[in-house]
Amino acid sequence: MLRYQTFACVGPHRVGLRLLNTALLLMLALATMSAQAATAPLAPGNLDAARLLAADTEPQNWFTGGRDKDGSYYSPLGLIDANNVKQLGFAWQYDLGEPMRGQEATPIVIDGVMYTSGTWGYVYAVDAASGKELWRYDPKPNYFIGRHPCCDLVNRGVAVWKGRVYVASTDGRLHALNAATGKKIWEADTITDHKLPYSSTGAPQIAGNVVVIGNGGADMGHTAVRGYVAAYDLDTGAFKWRFYTVPPAVGQPYENPELAQADKTWDPHRKRDINGGGTAWDGFAYDPALNLVYFGTANAAPYDLRQLGPAKLDSLFTASILALDATTGRLAWYYQTTPRDSWDYDSVQKLILADVQIDGKNQSVIMQASKNGFFYVLDRNTGKLLSAKNFTYVNWASHVDLKTGRPVLTGAADWYASPKNVYPSWAGAHTWNPMSYSAQTHLVYIPVIDVSAVWIDMLHNGGSMKYLDGFFTVQGIFPDDTYDAAALKKLYGPVPDMQAIKASRKVKPVRELLRAWDPVAQKTVWEHETSSGIRGYDGGVMSTAGNLVFQGRGSGELWVYAADTGKVLKVLKTGSHLMAAPMTYSVNGQQFVAIQAGYGGAAITVGPIPPSSAALKYQNTNRIIAFKIGGSAVPTPAPRIEAPFAMPPVESATQAQIDAGELKFIEECSRCHVLGPSSTPDLRKLNAGLHATFNDIVLKGLLAPAGMERFDDILSEKDVENIHAYLINQSWVAYRQQEGAAAHP
Repeated sequence: MLRYQTFACVGPHRVGLRLLNTALLLMLALATMSAQAATAPLAPGNLDAARLLAADTEPQNWFTGGRDKDGSYYSPLGLIDANNVKQLGFAWQYDLGEPMRGQEATPIVIDGVMYTSGTWGYVYAVDAASGKELWRYDPKPNYFIGRHPCCDLVNRGVAVWKGRVYVASTDGRLHALNAATGKKIWEADTITDHKLPYSSTGAPQIAGNVVVIGNGGADMGHTAVRGYVAAYDLDTGAFKWRFYTVPPAVGQPYENPELAQADKTWDPHRKRDINGGGTAWDGFAYDPALNLVYFGTANAAPYDLRQLGPAKLDSLFTASILALDATTGRLAWYYQTTPRDSWDYDSVQKLILADVQIDGKNQSVIMQASKNGFFYVLDRNTGKLLSAKNFTYVNWASHVDLKTGRPVLTGAADWYASPKNVYPSWAGAHTWNPMSYSAQTHLVYIPVIDVSAVWIDMLHNGGSMKYLDGFFTVQGIFPDDTYDAAALKKLYGPVPDMQAIKASRKVKPVRELLRAWDPVAQKTVWEHETSSGIRGYDGGVMSTAGNLVFQGRGSGELWVYAADTGKVLKVLKTGSHLMAAPMTYSVNGQQFVAIQAGYGGAAITVGPIPPSSAALKYQNTNRIIAFKIGGSAVPTPAPRIEAPFAMPPVESATQAQIDAGELKFIEECSRCHVLGPSSTPDLRKLNAGLHATFNDIVLKGLLAPAGMERFDDILSEKDVENIHAYLINQSWVAYRQQEGAAAHP
């Protein structure tokens, strides 16, 4: 069975009409812009299809998360170039005033106003020349429905359209705001079942007359969620259509007819309470000429698909790229990148539309550097696979068969048999951090994660851990500088030793790179290693007509490279962890570069703040930083000062209770809390008041507004008492070490 398929609902003339549609749209855009030039200044957020199509004629603006309709993260601005970029410095900053959590949005600038989103789905509008606040919007999230996202309270941006700003808050509500005032016009609850761990962290996608949004939760809970995308009327918020990405429980009716085909690729005897995953939590795109909205889907759930039954099937439409008709929500085509995904290889990474020359023929394509390590180029009319080559080291598959579209498995990643060190890791060879496609160099600049994970079947490997929220009954451990095979054995059973892991390659097993990739020749042109030893969580990428490439790093620096050669041209120290992609715009003839700053996201799920991160040295202040030619040094946040351990409460628990608490803490709490410096509290440092209210915090959501929702649906009072006993025990361990060090300096 081919991994791509075109559906009849596309229409027989769609491909033939594309060039005509594009020409007509461009003529309309130019006519509209001529009319606008003769009128009064535009109202705030006045972006429409004509302006977006002609985005290159307005290089001063950054219209969408990726700037243009193609999501390229490339700007035609060239006022800042290789000759003057050394003079780039601080212009202004804007404090988001939020909990100090991860920032992943790329701001939008339209006619001198910047719009962006932050934690929980807060929205901000600021003067793009000065950083002066114009308005901010509090989505007033419902802290008591659902569980917060797998990977922090992040939000990846807003959409602006015809005087309105659209954002999805973490609790799954879609908000439409007045772009001039920030006042809410309408909201819609996009979540079908708040009893399941759904959340929304991605940016909405404008697609014709609707706004489309997905959700996350494919990794969460014992049953995960069932993925879908939904569309709402731009003007009223009225529900228009919903497309489910995986079939319903066995015997239940299909909500969309394409699910009948998908159902044939799932075990017919699967458990009814397993929801399948396949969420669409980021990476949407839209082609107005084809009226197709594109998105990728997440992993199948659970990771151990044997739990669904013995049938070894593909689990459609998980780990796939799909195209839907934006008017009807019907499936036009799909391509599955990772059939029967067992490694968390989501395909939700940003999609870029482009027209490229392949074998001397112009092709309208959609491109993705997928989490699974392969760079896919698909015909965006039909979904046909044109090329796929690994853009980094992989060992789970040898190649992708271009005739069938299927990856050819090597067996090296079969963790069903025994623990395996798999490249890439569950973090992906490339994840949500945007890549950029330059219209100048025709190269794609990819933030690459060259990291493996040791995958373990916890049910059968002999350790004490059997379940981990976010990983189900398996575990994937980075073999970084903290990896200790002997210590891990107690929890997970025997694992490969570090010496054997290092011997498998000539490079460090954990490193990140910025790689310039030729999407036609499918080869690396240049690269830079950006961090190694422990994941630094480096940022997304932006390129410009000034022959420049910009990328932020976890170390707190904004790096600027020559787009053609990779030569380092400028390094700006900010003192803030930079994960988001930069963007650029101009006001009154002066070009600015801006980036949103803040540590968090998936980084909080794997351990303390990395030693290389700026967030370990400075306060994790969430802010927007803007740069200009002739600017000064960037103000750094206040130093991060770790409070000493106070004397903990008297221990009264038995060792059995402490041991039980450790397992339960790892199972349900360690996804967000680590025993060390993080963007979430170190629970070994609770004060007397927090100790006294510990049960109410965990079971009743006493601190839900700070991101600590209630857990009474999955934890018992006894569980919480055991967790508390474990934390008190660990507090004493840390306190005694501290006092011993003080006594013997």
